[in-house]
Amino acid sequence: MGEQNVQRSGDEGLRRAFMKALLDEVRALEDMHSAGLFERGIRRIGAEQEMFLVDQANRPALSAMQILDLTDDPRFTHELGLFNLEANLSPLQLGGDCLRQLERETVEVMGIARETAARVGSRIALVGILPTLTTDHLSLDAMVPKARYFALNEALLRLRGSHFQISIKGIDQLSLNHDNLMLEACNTSFQVHFQVDAEEFAHLYNIAQVVTGPLLAACVNSPILLGKRLWHESRIAVFEHSIDARSQAHAARGHKPRVHFGDQWVEESVIDIFKEDIARFRVILTTEFEKDPIGMVARGEIPKLNALRLHNGTVYRWNRACYGISENGKPHLRIENRVIPSGPTVLDEVANAAFFFGMMAKLSRSVTDIREHFSFADVKANFTTAAREGLRAQQVWFDDEQMTAQDLILDKLIPLAREGLEEAGIDESDIERYLGVVQTRVERRRTGARWQLESLEKMRGSASPHECLRALTGSMIEQQESGKPVADWVLAEFCHSQDWRDSYRTVGQFMATDLFTVRPDDIVDFAASLMEWRYVRHVPVEDDSGQLLGLVSHRQLLRLIARGNREDSAVMVRDIMNPDPLAIGPDTSTVQAIRLMRDKRLSCLPVVDRNHKLIGLVTEHDLVAVAGRLLETYLAEGG
Repeated sequence: MGEQNVQRSGDEGLRRAFMKALLDEVRALEDMHSAGLFERGIRRIGAEQEMFLVDQANRPALSAMQILDLTDDPRFTHELGLFNLEANLSPLQLGGDCLRQLERETVEVMGIARETAARVGSRIALVGILPTLTTDHLSLDAMVPKARYFALNEALLRLRGSHFQISIKGIDQLSLNHDNLMLEACNTSFQVHFQVDAEEFAHLYNIAQVVTGPLLAACVNSPILLGKRLWHESRIAVFEHSIDARSQAHAARGHKPRVHFGDQWVEESVIDIFKEDIARFRVILTTEFEKDPIGMVARGEIPKLNALRLHNGTVYRWNRACYGISENGKPHLRIENRVIPSGPTVLDEVANAAFFFGMMAKLSRSVTDIREHFSFADVKANFTTAAREGLRAQQVWFDDEQMTAQDLILDKLIPLAREGLEEAGIDESDIERYLGVVQTRVERRRTGARWQLESLEKMRGSASPHECLRALTGSMIEQQESGKPVADWVLAEFCHSQDWRDSYRTVGQFMATDLFTVRPDDIVDFAASLMEWRYVRHVPVEDDSGQLLGLVSHRQLLRLIARGNREDSAVMVRDIMNPDPLAIGPDTSTVQAIRLMRDKRLSCLPVVDRNHKLIGLVTEHDLVAVAGRLLETYLAEGG
């Protein structure tokens, strides 16, 4: 969640004072490091459980604040979106039954969340990206009404000087221009924390970078965004785009985005990371800070370092360095791994955490310097390919050995993690339970991402894409509530008994988007050929930027023929098109579209965005199909 008592950094005097405090706090941190003030000799683990809220139709529910009002539990807090919720779990000492305790508490908070959500007509979904999200859910109306988020949105847009742009190629392709920060709310995760000694931080942080690629390949669970099948873990690309504050000039210079994996090893200590992030990324939020952190350290007092922690919270490394103060009053350092997606089940999440902790524990003892065995470029490539392809991704391991992520995990990393957990004193039965979940999932190649993609493929042609995504989400929620790990799930099926009306309330839910179009200077014969080849009666006319310019109908072609035009008369599309067709937006209600077509005697309505760019088409045939499906359902219920 981060510090909430913040202000944007637009006031220059305030920004300069905050920057001075930030620099003082880094010096105070250096003094603490030199004096050996950090807690040492103990490894603790922790986690943050993020989740989606959905309504009874399996669409995002903007009910976070209602649920928090009903929940008297300090572990729960809000996230960016009103359809998100977060629970902060208790820190635990690594060893014994800590993994079982982590699972037990996660199950407990999920039970509280589900019970409270039900009181406001909502349900809980554990998934990296909710399949039923649409752009309608990504407006500022869906942002949690807190000053931090609006200040962050304003600051990032000011730095960019333009809207956020996202382009991801997977099975499908998504290109989107968005005017606010809410793309970040598309992502939920199970973030795990690993407390380490200050002296060993650089060594362990570099190890965390090495294991993150194969870890991600084993737990991918975010293949669908805005109806498009993209990367197996699309969160990685979405998050990097969603808060990219770089202007075009900065991006052209190769300036890092605020969400990044890194480009080099950590050489000395955690201070390297904090200094680099202060040097590279402008202050965008400010908060209250301590007046003399350096003097506090000299007096033996422990500063909170509010300025440093706030700035650190606006830079999103996939392995983030964190400073904190334990309940015993001692400062400590943690590595926060942010790549594990939420879900598919609590058991899967804790198994992923166990896999990470085990690899970290073993490699920290068995390898003196991980940098001697890997190039950083290979480590970063491992991470990116794992996000794209999951278990099929090619990975580079020690000393340039190459294999698929599936083979690497089964042959080398699960045995390695098992040894690490054993050496950390984890109960044997828990080691077998959690690593067994990972092993079965990888052997069967049944990650959450593959379950979603295979389920959609199975449902293809059964109903509209929107209905299939609702059915997918409903099945996901039901099976994760059973507690069975995703490797044991059955594929989702389309449920003919579900309420179809929620999939047809607006034209954007069922409009045709795979359109064949023409340009004004195309010959008419091309438009006629398109109609014949694609069995359509309307062809939109657009320019090269996608702007809607007109519409050609089958009826207009018949009129042309009736006037006796010769085939070689070089008639162009602009000569016969309707240059001012009635167009609607994707949020137009289906009832309104039906009435428009009936009253205006239209057989087709182009659908455009706010910039009049063509995004879809609704025809009489589409509406007849919708009416027939709903009528069939209504009559079946009445029978």
